Amino acid sequence: MAGSCISLVSLDAALIRHHLRAEEDKVTDFIPSSVLDIHPDEFYRVHASTDEAEACHRGKGPAGTYGAETTDCDTPFALVNATFDWIEANLKDQIDFVVWTGDSARHDSDEEIPRSQSQVLGTNRWIADKFAELFAHPDGLGLEIPVVPTLGNNDILPHNILLPGPNAWLHHYTNIWRHFIPEEQRHSFEFGGWFFVEVIPNRLAIISLNTLYFFDRNAGVDGCANPSEPGFKQMEWLSVQLQFMRLRGMKAMLMGHVPPARTDSKMLWDETCWQKYTLWLQQYRDVVVAGLYGHMNIDHFLIQDTHEINLALLEDPTSSMFGTREAMEDELSANSAADYLQELRNFWSNLNPPPTTPAALSKPGKSNDDKTNRKKGRKGKKPSVKDPWGERYQLTLVGPSIVPNYFPTLRIVEYNISGLEQAPVWADKPKTVIPVYSGDEDQKHLDLRSIDSDEVETETKKKKKKPKKEKPKDPHLVIPDPPAKTSPPGPAYSPQPLSLTGYVQYYSNLTYINNLTLDVIFEDEPTETESWLGWILKWKNGKHGGKKPALPKPLPREFYFEVEYSTFDDKTYKLKDLTVNSFVDLAYRMGQTAGKKMVGRFEDERQGLDDDEDDVEEVEDSDDSDSDGDDEDEDDVRAAKKKGGKGKKDKKKKKKKKKQNKTWLCFLSRAFVGTVEKQELKKLG
Repeated sequence: MAGSCISLVSLDAALIRHHLRAEEDKVTDFIPSSVLDIHPDEFYRVHASTDEAEACHRGKGPAGTYGAETTDCDTPFALVNATFDWIEANLKDQIDFVVWTGDSARHDSDEEIPRSQSQVLGTNRWIADKFAELFAHPDGLGLEIPVVPTLGNNDILPHNILLPGPNAWLHHYTNIWRHFIPEEQRHSFEFGGWFFVEVIPNRLAIISLNTLYFFDRNAGVDGCANPSEPGFKQMEWLSVQLQFMRLRGMKAMLMGHVPPARTDSKMLWDETCWQKYTLWLQQYRDVVVAGLYGHMNIDHFLIQDTHEINLALLEDPTSSMFGTREAMEDELSANSAADYLQELRNFWSNLNPPPTTPAALSKPGKSNDDKTNRKKGRKGKKPSVKDPWGERYQLTLVGPSIVPNYFPTLRIVEYNISGLEQAPVWADKPKTVIPVYSGDEDQKHLDLRSIDSDEVETETKKKKKKPKKEKPKDPHLVIPDPPAKTSPPGPAYSPQPLSLTGYVQYYSNLTYINNLTLDVIFEDEPTETESWLGWILKWKNGKHGGKKPALPKPLPREFYFEVEYSTFDDKTYKLKDLTVNSFVDLAYRMGQTAGKKMVGRFEDERQGLDDDEDDVEEVEDSDDSDSDGDDEDEDDVRAAKKKGGKGKKDKKKKKKKKKQNKTWLCFLSRAFVGTVEKQELKKLG
């Protein structure tokens, strides 16, 4: 098992799901697959050293046949090939489309073998060809199902930096992804790297966003407020597409590489891009199903709060109101990720739980509209709930990766297709031979039209304040129309056709499969003069660091993926579906605990909150001293007894058991795909 909180699910049962074109009347779901952050490395060598200087390219060490789990090494070709083979044997016939979130090139982590353009494009072309081969249509014309890719920050040189298009990189990927980008959108893609695919014609589109133009670490662009910036143009394009889809009665799923992660102290996106994205999702909440992202390599989710939308920031990007958030680390280690997740938890502790959950019922002052609930109704009647569907919040799913920084993973997501059993599928579209696109034609792109709209309703607008002199509004900030007042909640909020119903998370236990026999060379632990923080920020040489193979040849076991957990029957998360309210309830439950222990410099601002009984685990509240310290305490007690004193025994008696949130500990375990020991998780929790 990959972690202590894993739900045991039959592999066969998890794989047997109703297909979109099934003839029986049991059809309720179809299955897309998420393939995230592959990072193939053509220089990976089995039994190489996992130390930073060698990076699994040279030397003698514990690099396994299918990867060096828990290290900073990249993915061997053997793991890539085995993953595609396993998908073909176990999942291929049950998948209706694939979301491929980018980063299909190795990291630039080896000074002796710096990355080149041919290497970056070469591995991307190789992965694209593998997808095209795996899902090729039997008649030889095109693909049987759509594959929707997006650019990762390591798919370019130098990494993170992509200049405004059109440029050479976008031209190359127009060619590499010719099987995946609809022909009518190739000019648009070459202009800015964005496009969409109607995976269910006239019903559902997957919109591939170029998040490198939102990425705060991309020094080649500057946010989403200036009309000359590609981030601004992409947001305008997105608004146009979502408006068209609304008019056509379609729904859309957004996907990209870098997620809109944002905490009190750190962020991944430029703030103007985060503000616009959150505003756009609020205005098109009747259209958008969900957001799927990668990049961070840890299994978690984000909740955006629309109450943090600030139009003043969008109208004046130079405003000091932006705050002091720092750019997040490019790649998170387990410990820096724990800090990040703890900040998310602090935010979640202040969420308003859905009004029908036990948390909301037990705390009448906390619901999805706390202001409304504070109003006193007539005697004997409960106050009305203004936001029963949780439309104040938005959901982003961030999946773990193939690259074995922890264990390799795959995710199979399911959606409701009630009433869509006879809808045409992507494979029914007319097939054409896809030529190799040269891109020699003159560059064209879609006009970025503005949409007239009313002012967006925000919480600050409702507050009555003394009139102030307003600065002239930015004429370039055109806010999209919200849903009609008579519109029902969208698929992200209310279960309906195309809503997310659940997912199954798979992982591959490389420790077992690699089957390494190792000899210890040295133990990689902090030295007396090295700080713990300095040690954790070093290159990660993994759980087998400081060891070398005892056998001359590798003896791996058969490769396979197995179920880590399934939201359909998971008794820890208790997600009845993947709507926003379900995740707000989960996040709120994880945010509550008595005696929380913060990571690093973050402190708990909420004290004395009770957990649900099932979510609480009592553990001994002991010092963080090691076993030697405990032995010394016992020696002191024995010595004190001889002298007739009490020694430290009384101190030990005073130690109380503290409560720890079991749901939170399970979440942490899954975030790191079960590679962090339970005792270490408790220190983080």
